[in-house]
Order: sequence, then C-alpha cells, then structure tokens
Amino acid sequence: MFNKKLINKFNTIKTPFYYYDLELLKKTIEVLNKEASKYKFIIHYALKANSNKRILEIIRKNKMGVDCVSGNEILRSIDTGFIAEDIVFAGVGKTDEEINLAIKTNIFCINCESMQELEVINQLAKNVEKIINVALRINPNINAKTHHYITTGLEENKFGINTWQLDEILNKLKELNNLKLTGLHFHIGSQITDLEIFRGLCIRVNEMQHWFNDHNIELQHINVGGGLGVDYKEPQKYSIPDFKSFIEIFHKFLEIHANQKVHFEIGRAIVAQCGSLISKVIFIKKGINTNFAILDAGMTELMRPALYQSYHKIENLISKGLPERYDVVGPICESSDTFGKAVMLPQTKRGDIIAIRTTGAYGEVMSSGYNLRSPVRRYYSDDMIF
Repeated sequence: MFNKKLINKFNTIKTPFYYYDLELLKKTIEVLNKEASKYKFIIHYALKANSNKRILEIIRKNKMGVDCVSGNEILRSIDTGFIAEDIVFAGVGKTDEEINLAIKTNIFCINCESMQELEVINQLAKNVEKIINVALRINPNINAKTHHYITTGLEENKFGINTWQLDEILNKLKELNNLKLTGLHFHIGSQITDLEIFRGLCIRVNEMQHWFNDHNIELQHINVGGGLGVDYKEPQKYSIPDFKSFIEIFHKFLEIHANQKVHFEIGRAIVAQCGSLISKVIFIKKGINTNFAILDAGMTELMRPALYQSYHKIENLISKGLPERYDVVGPICESSDTFGKAVMLPQTKRGDIIAIRTTGAYGEVMSSGYNLRSPVRRYYSDDMIF
C-alpha cells in the first residue's frame, strides 16, 4: 500500500492527515456489489462510518443507497447527489426538525424505534397531509459478541422495539393513518467477525416474519442492517472483507417472501481498510518500563482507541532498525490518548512517519477540536502525483 515514492510524498506533507486509497475503495465496492447483485440484495452505505464527500461520490457512482442517522447526514447525501428514494433514516433520537426534513424530502423509509416516535412522525406527517413509509426496528435480543459499546441488538440496549411490545404497536398503528408500515429493520452491532451470529439473526428475522404474517401483515422489505467486521491485525493481507460468505449466509438462511426486497446497511466493511492516519514522531521519551513514541496525531484525530480500547496496526514507514517496544501515544492532555501499548516497531526516532491502519471507518468522522486542535486534513491516492 505504501511504496517508496508515496512515503517520500508523505514526507513533504504537513502531518497529521488521513490518506485514502481510492483504488482499494473502488475494488471493495465492486466486490460487494458483485456478491449482492447475485441475489438482488440492496446495499445502503451507512454514512456514519465516513461522510467524506469524495468517498460518498464514489459510493453514489457505484449505485448504492445510503443509511442516515441524522438530518445533516440526509442533507449531505442529497448534496452529494443521492436521490431521496435511496435514503433510509434510522436512529433512536430523531428530532422533530430531522423528521420534518425526512418527510419534506420524500426519502424511502424512516426506521422507527419506539411507540412515541411513531406517534410523533404520524402527527408531523398529518400536519403536511402526507403518508410516510416506516419500518419497525425490532430488537432481536441477539448477542453480537463484540465490544459492549457497539452491541445494539440486546434488550438492555437503547435501540429498537422489544418483541413483547409488538401487539401494542400494531394496535396503535391502526390509529396512525399517516403512516404506512412497509418493512422491518434489524441491526445487532458492529465489527462482527463470527458469521454464525448472522445465521442466528436470519433465524430470528424469519420468526418475526411469521409473526407478522400471522397478523395478516405483508412486508415489502426487510432491512438486516450491517455489522460485518474487518481485519484490523492484517490489513494488507485482508484488505477486502469476505463479502461472499457474508452475503451467502443471508441467501441461505433468510426466508424471503414473494416480491420482498432485502436491504443491508454496511459502513465499516466498505471504507475501513482504504483509510490510514499518517503522523510523525515528535519525540521519543524514555520511560521506566517502556519507551514512548509521541506522535503529532492524537485522540482528536482518531478517537477509537481511547473510546473502545480498539486495536489498529501501527507501522513505521521509515525505519529499518531492529525491533523495540513502544507505547505509541498522542499529544493530548489525557492519559487515554494512547494508540497502542507495547507496540513492536523498528527502532523509531524523531521525524519518522507513522501509519495507523484501517482508519477509514469511524476515524475522520469522529475527529474533534479538543485542545483547539486544527481540523484534520485528508489526501487521496489520486492526489499523489509523482
């Protein structure tokens, strides 16, 4: 991914910055679209993973829809050229302003997560004399076996409607004349690497479908969410996730009814591997038990290690020295501003270029101005003219 010419180019650019390999992004999308098209599955890109406009333009040109979780994400999607009928709107806490925006722009569907939300959407739609497509986000009570901060499908989580509430929901929907129930929505978590968990989701979705059929409700679409994980430890070896096996799980185990569409909302698996955070070593500080490699990038540029204690592969792109152990840290005035502890790197010195890999998802999009840091820059592979 990083040849000598590219590394030399990095050395001329002020760090820190995000570098995006657009060729890898395009190849990743190509593979996913190929697998999904075999079964006419519909892919919505989960915008929360990365809302960078250059990336969104590539995704739009490759005929994907988008999954949004805020009003501003809807606006960004429309501004990038996505058509309203390819936009779905999810989220547990939609404001009236955001709901009105979704109604005004005639998006494909609003995924609803509570009784009160249904009532509010109905009233806002009634105010403008519209009938709005909604899907019910069902909490399937499935353990995604991932980090507890990114598990979303258990009854203890804030997301979705619990199955024991469904009778009440259906009774209420009979009164909500400005809503049209068109589908069900499921999402159980993120960075899931055990595909058997998705098989369990399929079985649960099938059970829910039978329940709705028993209540004489035919659903036009099923949204099974996303959550497919990526390989953070070997990003070069596994630069494109195993979309084939992932998609085939749903083809094999999901019971799809006549004229019913299956939607996915995939984010991380599309964009994670194409992005790297590029930084330079400011200082090497000798410690009692370890050395500290202090970078000019910090948790303001990449929040995930501080927030989730997540692992990212860290590479020294300059040194060919013997391996030494370092705590790789940032400059922010927080002890949590640490990218990795006891990281084995070739002997590292001030000025060396460091790449933190697999940061295309939840990297740039979660960056902040804490400590009055400057906004993080970004560069793209097609910017690198040698």
